[in-house]
Amino acid sequence: MNGKNLIDYKIFMPSLLIVVLISIPFALYEAQSLEMLNAIFDYIVEVFSWGYLWYGVLLVAAALYLSFSKYGQVVLGDPKQKPRFTLFEYASILIAMGVGSTIMRTGMLQWTSVANNPPAGVAPGSAEAILWGNSYSMFLWSFQVFAIFVMIAPAMGYILHVKKRPLMRISEACRVLFGDRFTDGWGGRVLDMLFLVSILAGAAVTLGLGAPIITHNLSYLLDMDVTFTMTIIVTIVWVALFSLSAYVGIEKGIKRLSTWNMYLAGILAVFILIAGPGVFILNYFTDSVWFLLSNYFSFSLNTDSVHQGQASHIQSNTVFWFAYSATWAMLHSVFAAKISRGRTIKEMILTYLLAPTAISWLATGVLGGLGVDRYLEGDLSILQLVENNERMAAIPEILGTLPFGSVAIVIFIIVALIFLTTTLDSTTYTVAAYTSTRDMSKFEPPKTLRVIIAGVITAVALILMRIGGLPPLEVISGLMGLPVIVLQFVLIYAAKRMMDKDEAWVYNVRKSSSEKEQNYHSA
Repeated sequence: MNGKNLIDYKIFMPSLLIVVLISIPFALYEAQSLEMLNAIFDYIVEVFSWGYLWYGVLLVAAALYLSFSKYGQVVLGDPKQKPRFTLFEYASILIAMGVGSTIMRTGMLQWTSVANNPPAGVAPGSAEAILWGNSYSMFLWSFQVFAIFVMIAPAMGYILHVKKRPLMRISEACRVLFGDRFTDGWGGRVLDMLFLVSILAGAAVTLGLGAPIITHNLSYLLDMDVTFTMTIIVTIVWVALFSLSAYVGIEKGIKRLSTWNMYLAGILAVFILIAGPGVFILNYFTDSVWFLLSNYFSFSLNTDSVHQGQASHIQSNTVFWFAYSATWAMLHSVFAAKISRGRTIKEMILTYLLAPTAISWLATGVLGGLGVDRYLEGDLSILQLVENNERMAAIPEILGTLPFGSVAIVIFIIVALIFLTTTLDSTTYTVAAYTSTRDMSKFEPPKTLRVIIAGVITAVALILMRIGGLPPLEVISGLMGLPVIVLQFVLIYAAKRMMDKDEAWVYNVRKSSSEKEQNYHSA
Protein backbone atom coordinates (compact mmCIF):
# COMPACT_ATOMS: atom_id res chain seq x y z
CA MET A 1 0.00 0.00 0.00
CA ASN A 2 1.51 3.34 -1.02
CA GLY A 3 1.67 6.38 1.20
CA LYS A 4 -1.12 8.19 -0.62
CA ASN A 5 -3.59 5.47 0.28
CA LEU A 6 -2.36 5.03 3.84
CA ILE A 7 -4.69 7.57 5.45
CA ASP A 8 -8.02 9.18 4.69
CA TYR A 9 -6.88 12.78 4.36
CA LYS A 10 -10.46 14.00 3.82
CA ILE A 11 -11.21 13.57 7.50
CA PHE A 12 -7.74 13.66 9.10
CA MET A 13 -6.36 16.92 7.70
CA PRO A 14 -9.45 19.08 8.34
CA SER A 15 -9.64 17.69 11.90
CA LEU A 16 -5.98 18.48 12.57
CA LEU A 17 -6.42 21.95 11.07
CA ILE A 18 -9.41 22.62 13.34
CA VAL A 19 -7.39 21.64 16.44
CA VAL A 20 -4.53 23.92 15.37
CA LEU A 21 -6.86 26.84 14.57
CA ILE A 22 -8.61 26.42 17.92
CA SER A 23 -5.31 26.26 19.80
CA ILE A 24 -3.60 29.33 18.29
CA PRO A 25 -5.86 32.06 19.75
CA PHE A 26 -6.06 30.19 23.07
CA ALA A 27 -2.27 30.04 23.24
CA LEU A 28 -1.88 33.72 22.35
CA TYR A 29 -4.55 34.88 24.80
CA GLU A 30 -4.53 32.11 27.38
CA ALA A 31 -5.78 34.08 30.39
CA GLN A 32 -8.61 35.77 28.47
CA SER A 33 -9.57 32.53 26.72
CA LEU A 34 -9.65 30.62 29.97
CA GLU A 35 -11.79 33.29 31.60
CA MET A 36 -14.27 33.22 28.70
CA LEU A 37 -14.42 29.42 28.50
CA ASN A 38 -14.83 29.05 32.25
CA ALA A 39 -17.69 31.55 32.13
CA ILE A 40 -19.35 29.43 29.44
CA PHE A 41 -18.78 26.29 31.47
CA ASP A 42 -20.11 27.91 34.66
CA TYR A 43 -23.27 28.85 32.76
CA ILE A 44 -23.68 25.24 31.59
CA VAL A 45 -23.22 24.03 35.19
CA GLU A 46 -25.90 26.49 36.34
CA VAL A 47 -28.42 25.65 33.61
CA PHE A 48 -27.75 22.04 32.67
CA SER A 49 -26.37 20.27 35.76
CA TRP A 50 -29.51 18.15 35.99
CA GLY A 51 -29.07 17.02 32.37
CA TYR A 52 -25.53 15.75 32.84
CA LEU A 53 -26.50 13.88 36.01
CA TRP A 54 -29.44 12.15 34.33
CA TYR A 55 -27.22 11.43 31.33
CA GLY A 56 -24.92 9.29 33.50
CA VAL A 57 -27.82 7.45 35.13
CA LEU A 58 -29.55 6.77 31.80
CA LEU A 59 -26.38 5.33 30.29
CA VAL A 60 -26.00 2.92 33.21
CA ALA A 61 -29.64 1.89 32.69
CA ALA A 62 -28.97 1.37 28.96
CA ALA A 63 -25.86 -0.67 29.80
CA LEU A 64 -27.83 -2.96 32.10
CA TYR A 65 -30.63 -3.28 29.54
CA LEU A 66 -28.31 -4.31 26.69
CA SER A 67 -26.39 -6.66 29.00
CA PHE A 68 -29.30 -8.58 30.53
CA SER A 69 -31.79 -8.53 27.66
CA LYS A 70 -31.67 -10.80 24.61
CA TYR A 71 -29.08 -8.47 23.07
CA GLY A 72 -26.52 -9.32 25.72
CA GLN A 73 -25.90 -12.79 24.30
CA VAL A 74 -25.03 -11.48 20.83
CA VAL A 75 -21.41 -12.37 19.96
CA LEU A 76 -19.21 -9.75 18.33
CA GLY A 77 -17.84 -11.96 15.58
CA ASP A 78 -18.13 -15.64 14.76
CA PRO A 79 -19.82 -17.41 17.73
CA LYS A 80 -17.57 -20.45 17.12
CA GLN A 81 -14.35 -18.44 17.56
CA LYS A 82 -12.65 -17.99 20.91
CA PRO A 83 -12.26 -14.42 22.22
CA ARG A 84 -9.13 -12.65 21.06
CA PHE A 85 -7.81 -12.25 24.63
CA THR A 86 -8.19 -14.08 27.93
CA LEU A 87 -10.47 -12.36 30.44
CA PHE A 88 -7.50 -11.14 32.52
CA GLU A 89 -5.71 -9.74 29.45
CA TYR A 90 -8.95 -8.19 28.19
CA ALA A 91 -9.75 -6.55 31.54
CA SER A 92 -6.14 -5.34 31.95
CA ILE A 93 -6.20 -3.62 28.55
CA LEU A 94 -9.54 -1.95 29.32
CA ILE A 95 -8.27 -0.84 32.75
CA ALA A 96 -5.07 0.60 31.29
CA MET A 97 -7.06 2.43 28.63
CA GLY A 98 -9.92 3.60 30.84
CA VAL A 99 -8.23 4.40 34.13
CA GLY A 100 -4.46 4.24 34.02
CA SER A 101 -3.03 7.67 33.34
CA THR A 102 -5.58 9.78 35.21
CA ILE A 103 -5.93 7.64 38.35
CA MET A 104 -2.22 8.18 39.02
CA ARG A 105 -2.79 11.93 38.86
CA THR A 106 -6.00 12.05 40.91
CA GLY A 107 -6.06 8.98 43.19
CA MET A 108 -3.86 10.36 45.97
CA LEU A 109 -5.23 13.91 46.07
CA GLN A 110 -8.73 14.09 44.58
CA TRP A 111 -10.21 14.03 48.10
CA THR A 112 -8.52 17.34 48.91
CA SER A 113 -10.72 19.33 46.53
CA VAL A 114 -13.85 18.21 48.35
CA ALA A 115 -12.22 18.59 51.77
CA ASN A 116 -11.45 22.23 50.87
CA ASN A 117 -14.86 22.82 49.28
CA PRO A 118 -17.37 20.33 50.73
CA PRO A 119 -21.14 20.18 50.15
CA ALA A 120 -23.42 22.68 51.89
CA GLY A 121 -23.55 22.21 55.65
CA VAL A 122 -20.19 20.41 55.94
CA ALA A 123 -17.21 22.24 57.47
CA PRO A 124 -14.07 22.41 55.25
CA GLY A 125 -11.25 20.19 56.53
CA SER A 126 -13.55 18.30 58.92
CA ALA A 127 -13.65 14.51 59.31
CA GLU A 128 -16.95 14.43 57.42
CA ALA A 129 -15.49 16.54 54.59
CA ILE A 130 -12.57 14.12 54.28
CA LEU A 131 -14.98 11.15 54.07
CA TRP A 132 -16.97 12.99 51.42
CA GLY A 133 -13.71 13.60 49.57
CA ASN A 134 -12.44 10.05 49.16
CA SER A 135 -15.92 8.63 48.56
CA TYR A 136 -16.47 11.23 45.86
CA SER A 137 -13.12 10.32 44.30
CA MET A 138 -14.36 6.71 44.11
CA PHE A 139 -17.65 7.90 42.63
CA LEU A 140 -15.80 9.66 39.81
CA TRP A 141 -14.32 6.27 38.88
CA SER A 142 -17.58 4.40 39.00
CA PHE A 143 -20.39 3.00 36.91
CA GLN A 144 -21.58 6.23 35.25
CA VAL A 145 -18.16 7.14 33.85
CA PHE A 146 -17.45 3.67 32.53
CA ALA A 147 -20.94 3.47 31.01
CA ILE A 148 -20.08 6.74 29.24
CA PHE A 149 -16.88 5.13 27.96
CA VAL A 150 -18.39 1.88 26.66
CA MET A 151 -21.90 2.52 25.37
CA ILE A 152 -20.92 3.40 21.79
CA ALA A 153 -18.97 0.13 21.63
CA PRO A 154 -21.92 -2.23 20.91
CA ALA A 155 -22.67 -0.42 17.65
CA MET A 156 -18.99 -0.14 16.68
CA GLY A 157 -18.25 -3.76 17.56
CA TYR A 158 -21.27 -4.97 15.62
CA ILE A 159 -20.38 -3.19 12.38
CA LEU A 160 -16.76 -4.31 12.65
CA HIS A 161 -16.99 -7.95 13.74
CA VAL A 162 -20.49 -8.99 12.61
CA LYS A 163 -21.24 -6.77 9.62
CA LYS A 164 -17.55 -6.84 8.57
CA ARG A 165 -17.65 -3.22 7.44
CA PRO A 166 -14.18 -2.16 6.23
CA LEU A 167 -14.15 1.29 7.88
CA MET A 168 -14.30 1.40 11.68
CA ARG A 169 -16.10 4.74 11.93
CA ILE A 170 -18.97 6.40 13.76
CA SER A 171 -20.56 7.27 10.43
CA GLU A 172 -20.68 3.59 9.45
CA ALA A 173 -22.52 2.70 12.64
CA CYS A 174 -25.12 5.40 11.82
CA ARG A 175 -25.74 4.06 8.30
CA VAL A 176 -28.66 1.93 9.47
CA LEU A 177 -30.41 5.09 10.71
CA PHE A 178 -29.44 7.82 8.24
CA GLY A 179 -28.92 5.86 5.02
CA ASP A 180 -26.16 5.70 2.43
CA ARG A 181 -26.46 9.25 1.13
CA PHE A 182 -25.87 10.81 4.57
CA THR A 183 -23.15 8.35 5.58
CA ASP A 184 -21.15 8.63 2.36
CA GLY A 185 -21.61 12.40 2.11
CA TRP A 186 -20.88 15.43 4.26
CA GLY A 187 -23.01 14.22 7.14
CA GLY A 188 -20.84 11.16 7.71
CA ARG A 189 -17.68 13.19 7.23
CA VAL A 190 -18.74 15.70 9.90
CA LEU A 191 -19.41 12.87 12.37
CA ASP A 192 -15.98 11.37 11.72
CA MET A 193 -14.28 14.76 12.05
CA LEU A 194 -16.08 15.32 15.38
CA PHE A 195 -14.48 12.09 16.61
CA LEU A 196 -10.99 13.08 15.47
CA VAL A 197 -11.10 16.67 16.73
CA SER A 198 -12.22 15.58 20.19
CA ILE A 199 -9.59 12.82 20.37
CA LEU A 200 -6.66 14.85 19.02
CA ALA A 201 -7.46 17.67 21.45
CA GLY A 202 -7.98 15.28 24.34
CA ALA A 203 -4.77 13.36 23.61
CA ALA A 204 -2.74 16.58 23.54
CA VAL A 205 -4.24 17.57 26.91
CA THR A 206 -3.47 14.11 28.35
CA LEU A 207 0.14 14.34 27.20
CA GLY A 208 0.46 17.84 28.62
CA LEU A 209 -1.17 17.00 31.96
CA GLY A 210 0.54 13.62 32.26
CA ALA A 211 4.12 14.85 32.04
CA PRO A 212 4.02 16.68 35.42
CA ILE A 213 3.22 13.38 37.17
CA ILE A 214 6.69 12.20 36.12
CA THR A 215 8.63 15.48 36.27
CA HIS A 216 7.60 16.45 39.82
CA ASN A 217 8.54 13.04 41.17
CA LEU A 218 11.87 13.18 39.31
CA SER A 219 12.61 16.67 40.61
CA TYR A 220 12.01 15.44 44.17
CA LEU A 221 14.32 12.45 43.67
CA LEU A 222 17.06 14.48 41.96
CA ASP A 223 16.58 17.58 44.15
CA MET A 224 16.26 19.93 41.20
CA ASP A 225 13.62 22.27 39.80
CA VAL A 226 11.14 21.23 37.15
CA THR A 227 12.22 22.89 33.90
CA PHE A 228 10.88 22.81 30.37
CA THR A 229 14.04 20.92 29.37
CA MET A 230 13.19 18.19 31.89
CA THR A 231 9.62 18.15 30.58
CA ILE A 232 10.87 17.72 26.99
CA ILE A 233 13.22 14.87 27.99
CA VAL A 234 10.44 13.06 29.89
CA THR A 235 8.02 13.63 27.03
CA ILE A 236 10.48 12.30 24.43
CA VAL A 237 11.10 9.13 26.48
CA TRP A 238 7.37 8.71 26.99
CA VAL A 239 6.60 9.31 23.31
CA ALA A 240 9.27 6.80 22.30
CA LEU A 241 7.64 4.22 24.57
CA PHE A 242 4.07 4.71 23.38
CA SER A 243 5.14 5.02 19.74
CA LEU A 244 7.05 1.74 20.00
CA SER A 245 4.15 0.06 21.76
CA ALA A 246 1.65 1.32 19.18
CA TYR A 247 4.03 0.28 16.38
CA VAL A 248 4.37 -3.34 17.49
CA GLY A 249 0.61 -3.63 17.98
CA ILE A 250 -1.88 -4.77 20.58
CA GLU A 251 -0.57 -8.28 21.26
CA LYS A 252 3.12 -7.42 21.63
CA GLY A 253 2.75 -3.87 22.91
CA ILE A 254 -0.46 -2.74 24.60
CA LYS A 255 -1.43 -6.19 25.97
CA ARG A 256 1.97 -6.93 27.49
CA LEU A 257 2.39 -3.48 29.02
CA SER A 258 -1.13 -3.58 30.45
CA THR A 259 -0.80 -7.01 32.05
CA TRP A 260 2.71 -6.31 33.40
CA ASN A 261 1.54 -3.05 34.92
CA MET A 262 -1.32 -4.76 36.75
CA TYR A 263 1.26 -6.80 38.64
CA LEU A 264 3.55 -3.81 39.21
CA ALA A 265 0.66 -1.67 40.47
CA GLY A 266 -0.26 -4.50 42.83
CA ILE A 267 3.31 -4.57 44.17
CA LEU A 268 3.16 -0.80 44.77
CA ALA A 269 -0.14 -1.13 46.64
CA VAL A 270 1.17 -3.97 48.85
CA PHE A 271 4.36 -1.98 49.53
CA ILE A 272 2.34 1.05 50.67
CA LEU A 273 0.16 -1.12 52.92
CA ILE A 274 3.15 -2.85 54.52
CA ALA A 275 5.56 0.08 54.75
CA GLY A 276 2.88 2.67 55.42
CA PRO A 277 -0.23 2.96 57.59
CA GLY A 278 -1.78 -0.29 56.34
CA VAL A 279 -4.38 -0.67 59.10
CA PHE A 280 -5.57 2.93 58.73
CA ILE A 281 -5.75 2.60 54.92
CA LEU A 282 -7.86 -0.58 55.16
CA ASN A 283 -10.16 1.01 57.75
CA TYR A 284 -10.45 4.23 55.76
CA PHE A 285 -11.09 2.27 52.54
CA THR A 286 -13.92 0.42 54.30
CA ASP A 287 -15.38 3.68 55.59
CA SER A 288 -15.08 5.27 52.14
CA VAL A 289 -16.89 2.39 50.42
CA TRP A 290 -19.63 2.47 53.06
CA PHE A 291 -19.98 6.25 52.72
CA LEU A 292 -20.04 5.99 48.93
CA LEU A 293 -22.73 3.29 48.87
CA SER A 294 -24.78 5.20 51.47
CA ASN A 295 -24.63 8.41 49.41
CA TYR A 296 -24.43 7.00 45.87
CA PHE A 297 -27.74 8.47 44.76
CA SER A 298 -26.84 11.79 46.35
CA PHE A 299 -23.60 11.89 44.33
CA SER A 300 -25.50 10.80 41.22
CA LEU A 301 -28.46 13.18 41.24
CA ASN A 302 -28.01 15.98 43.80
CA THR A 303 -27.87 19.50 42.33
CA ASP A 304 -28.07 21.43 45.65
CA SER A 305 -31.09 23.27 44.25
CA VAL A 306 -32.27 24.55 47.64
CA HIS A 307 -28.83 25.94 48.49
CA GLN A 308 -28.56 29.18 46.53
CA GLY A 309 -24.87 29.80 47.15
CA GLN A 310 -21.99 29.07 44.80
CA ALA A 311 -21.84 25.53 43.41
CA SER A 312 -19.71 23.19 45.53
CA HIS A 313 -16.79 21.29 44.05
CA ILE A 314 -18.88 18.13 43.87
CA GLN A 315 -21.65 19.82 41.90
CA SER A 316 -19.46 21.64 39.36
CA ASN A 317 -16.78 18.96 39.02
CA THR A 318 -19.28 16.13 38.42
CA VAL A 319 -20.70 18.03 35.46
CA PHE A 320 -17.21 18.74 34.10
CA TRP A 321 -16.11 15.13 34.71
CA PHE A 322 -19.07 13.67 32.83
CA ALA A 323 -18.67 16.24 30.03
CA TYR A 324 -14.92 15.58 29.75
CA SER A 325 -15.52 11.82 29.85
CA ALA A 326 -18.01 12.20 27.01
CA THR A 327 -15.30 13.61 24.74
CA TRP A 328 -13.31 10.40 25.32
CA ALA A 329 -16.37 8.15 24.95
CA MET A 330 -15.93 7.62 21.23
CA LEU A 331 -12.23 6.75 21.59
CA HIS A 332 -12.81 4.28 24.42
CA SER A 333 -15.72 2.66 22.63
CA VAL A 334 -13.94 2.35 19.29
CA PHE A 335 -10.91 0.80 20.99
CA ALA A 336 -13.08 -1.51 23.12
CA ALA A 337 -14.93 -2.59 19.98
CA LYS A 338 -11.67 -3.36 18.17
CA ILE A 339 -10.36 -5.68 20.91
CA SER A 340 -13.71 -7.36 21.70
CA ARG A 341 -13.82 -9.88 18.87
CA GLY A 342 -15.36 -13.08 20.22
CA ARG A 343 -16.88 -11.38 23.29
CA THR A 344 -20.61 -11.07 23.84
CA ILE A 345 -22.10 -7.64 24.28
CA LYS A 346 -22.81 -8.54 27.90
CA GLU A 347 -19.17 -9.54 28.51
CA MET A 348 -17.89 -6.35 26.89
CA ILE A 349 -20.17 -3.98 28.80
CA LEU A 350 -19.94 -5.64 32.22
CA THR A 351 -16.15 -6.02 32.00
CA TYR A 352 -15.85 -2.30 31.30
CA LEU A 353 -18.27 -1.43 34.10
CA LEU A 354 -16.81 -3.70 36.77
CA ALA A 355 -13.07 -4.22 36.21
CA PRO A 356 -11.98 -0.54 35.98
CA THR A 357 -14.37 0.36 38.81
CA ALA A 358 -12.86 -2.26 41.13
CA ILE A 359 -9.27 -1.24 40.35
CA SER A 360 -10.13 2.46 40.66
CA TRP A 361 -11.71 2.00 44.07
CA LEU A 362 -8.70 0.02 45.28
CA ALA A 363 -6.23 2.58 43.89
CA THR A 364 -8.17 5.47 45.40
CA GLY A 365 -8.43 3.63 48.71
CA VAL A 366 -4.69 2.95 48.94
CA LEU A 367 -3.30 6.18 47.47
CA GLY A 368 -5.99 8.43 48.93
CA GLY A 369 -5.77 6.65 52.30
CA LEU A 370 -2.02 7.33 52.44
CA GLY A 371 -2.59 11.02 51.69
CA VAL A 372 -5.33 11.35 54.31
CA ASP A 373 -3.21 9.61 56.95
CA ARG A 374 -0.33 12.03 56.36
CA TYR A 375 -2.75 14.95 56.61
CA LEU A 376 -4.33 13.70 59.85
CA GLU A 377 -0.94 12.96 61.38
CA GLY A 378 0.14 16.52 60.59
CA ASP A 379 3.19 15.37 58.61
CA LEU A 380 2.29 17.58 55.64
CA SER A 381 0.09 20.61 54.99
CA ILE A 382 -1.53 18.81 52.06
CA LEU A 383 -4.63 20.99 51.79
CA GLN A 384 -2.47 24.11 51.61
CA LEU A 385 -0.25 22.57 48.92
CA VAL A 386 -3.31 21.80 46.83
CA GLU A 387 -4.86 25.23 47.39
CA ASN A 388 -1.59 26.77 46.20
CA ASN A 389 -1.78 24.77 42.93
CA GLU A 390 1.09 22.51 43.96
CA ARG A 391 -0.93 19.30 43.55
CA MET A 392 1.70 17.35 41.60
CA ALA A 393 4.43 18.45 44.02
CA ALA A 394 2.41 16.98 46.90
CA ILE A 395 2.59 13.42 45.51
CA PRO A 396 6.35 12.85 46.03
CA GLU A 397 6.11 14.69 49.36
CA ILE A 398 3.57 12.10 50.52
CA LEU A 399 5.42 9.09 49.10
CA GLY A 400 8.68 10.40 50.58
CA THR A 401 7.31 9.96 54.10
CA LEU A 402 7.31 6.16 53.66
CA PRO A 403 10.28 3.99 54.70
CA PHE A 404 12.36 3.56 51.53
CA GLY A 405 10.40 6.51 50.16
CA SER A 406 12.73 6.86 47.18
CA VAL A 407 11.95 3.27 46.18
CA ALA A 408 8.23 4.01 46.40
CA ILE A 409 8.67 7.11 44.22
CA VAL A 410 10.63 5.13 41.60
CA ILE A 411 7.94 2.43 41.46
CA PHE A 412 5.26 5.13 41.28
CA ILE A 413 7.08 6.79 38.35
CA ILE A 414 7.35 3.47 36.49
CA VAL A 415 3.68 2.55 37.03
CA ALA A 416 2.56 6.06 36.06
CA LEU A 417 4.78 6.06 32.97
CA ILE A 418 3.47 2.69 31.79
CA PHE A 419 -0.15 3.68 32.45
CA LEU A 420 0.38 6.92 30.54
CA THR A 421 2.03 4.93 27.76
CA THR A 422 -0.83 2.42 27.46
CA THR A 423 -3.39 5.23 27.47
CA LEU A 424 -1.69 7.09 24.63
CA ASP A 425 -0.63 4.09 22.56
CA SER A 426 -4.26 2.93 22.72
CA THR A 427 -5.22 6.41 21.54
CA THR A 428 -2.63 6.37 18.76
CA TYR A 429 -3.67 2.89 17.67
CA THR A 430 -7.36 3.83 17.62
CA VAL A 431 -6.88 7.08 15.68
CA ALA A 432 -4.73 5.20 13.17
CA ALA A 433 -7.40 2.51 12.83
CA TYR A 434 -10.09 5.15 12.45
CA THR A 435 -8.32 7.12 9.74
CA SER A 436 -6.83 4.14 7.90
CA THR A 437 -8.11 3.13 4.50
CA ARG A 438 -7.37 -0.54 5.23
CA ASP A 439 -10.18 -2.99 5.95
CA MET A 440 -10.25 -2.87 9.75
CA SER A 441 -12.44 -5.98 9.95
CA LYS A 442 -9.48 -7.98 8.62
CA PHE A 443 -6.28 -6.01 9.30
CA GLU A 444 -4.51 -3.89 11.89
CA PRO A 445 -3.86 -0.18 11.17
CA PRO A 446 -0.56 0.39 9.31
CA LYS A 447 2.47 0.69 11.61
CA THR A 448 3.75 3.76 9.77
CA LEU A 449 0.44 5.50 10.31
CA ARG A 450 0.56 4.80 14.05
CA VAL A 451 3.95 6.52 14.31
CA ILE A 452 2.71 9.49 12.26
CA ILE A 453 -0.28 9.92 14.58
CA ALA A 454 1.99 9.71 17.64
CA GLY A 455 4.20 12.44 16.17
CA VAL A 456 1.25 14.73 15.45
CA ILE A 457 -0.17 14.40 18.98
CA THR A 458 3.26 15.00 20.53
CA ALA A 459 3.96 18.08 18.40
CA VAL A 460 0.63 19.70 19.30
CA ALA A 461 1.11 18.95 23.01
CA LEU A 462 4.71 20.24 23.18
CA ILE A 463 3.88 23.47 21.38
CA LEU A 464 0.94 24.15 23.67
CA MET A 465 2.99 23.26 26.76
CA ARG A 466 5.63 25.75 25.67
CA ILE A 467 3.52 28.69 24.57
CA GLY A 468 0.42 28.07 26.69
CA GLY A 469 -3.04 26.97 25.63
CA LEU A 470 -3.43 23.59 27.38
CA PRO A 471 -5.84 24.79 30.14
CA PRO A 472 -8.26 26.37 27.63
CA LEU A 473 -8.02 23.27 25.42
CA GLU A 474 -8.95 21.14 28.43
CA VAL A 475 -12.10 23.19 28.98
CA ILE A 476 -12.86 23.00 25.24
CA SER A 477 -12.53 19.21 25.47
CA GLY A 478 -15.16 19.26 28.20
CA LEU A 479 -17.50 21.47 26.17
CA MET A 480 -17.16 19.18 23.15
CA GLY A 481 -18.87 16.47 25.16
CA LEU A 482 -22.27 18.06 24.47
CA PRO A 483 -22.66 16.86 20.85
CA VAL A 484 -21.12 13.51 21.78
CA ILE A 485 -23.87 12.92 24.35
CA VAL A 486 -26.52 13.17 21.64
CA LEU A 487 -24.47 10.91 19.38
CA GLN A 488 -24.15 8.28 22.12
CA PHE A 489 -27.89 7.78 22.41
CA VAL A 490 -28.19 7.73 18.61
CA LEU A 491 -25.59 4.94 18.43
CA ILE A 492 -27.21 2.92 21.22
CA TYR A 493 -30.40 2.98 19.18
CA ALA A 494 -28.41 2.13 16.03
CA ALA A 495 -26.95 -0.97 17.73
CA LYS A 496 -30.42 -2.13 18.75
CA ARG A 497 -31.78 -1.42 15.26
CA MET A 498 -29.02 -3.43 13.55
CA MET A 499 -29.45 -6.40 15.89
CA ASP A 500 -33.24 -6.31 15.47
CA LYS A 501 -32.90 -6.19 11.70
CA ASP A 502 -30.55 -9.20 11.66
CA GLU A 503 -32.27 -11.04 14.54
CA ALA A 504 -28.76 -11.34 15.92
CA TRP A 505 -29.96 -12.74 19.26
CA VAL A 506 -31.06 -15.84 17.29
CA TYR A 507 -28.32 -16.27 14.70
CA ASN A 508 -25.20 -14.74 16.28
CA VAL A 509 -25.06 -16.34 19.73
CA ARG A 510 -23.02 -19.12 21.26
CA LYS A 511 -24.75 -22.46 21.20
CA SER A 512 -25.23 -24.23 24.52
CA SER A 513 -23.84 -27.73 25.06
CA SER A 514 -27.31 -29.26 24.66
CA GLU A 515 -27.88 -27.43 21.36
CA LYS A 516 -24.49 -28.58 20.03
CA GLU A 517 -25.30 -32.17 20.98
CA GLN A 518 -28.75 -31.93 19.37
CA ASN A 519 -27.25 -30.56 16.14
CA TYR A 520 -24.65 -33.35 16.14
CA HIS A 521 -27.30 -36.10 16.43
CA SER A 522 -29.56 -34.49 13.83
CA ALA A 523 -26.62 -34.34 11.42
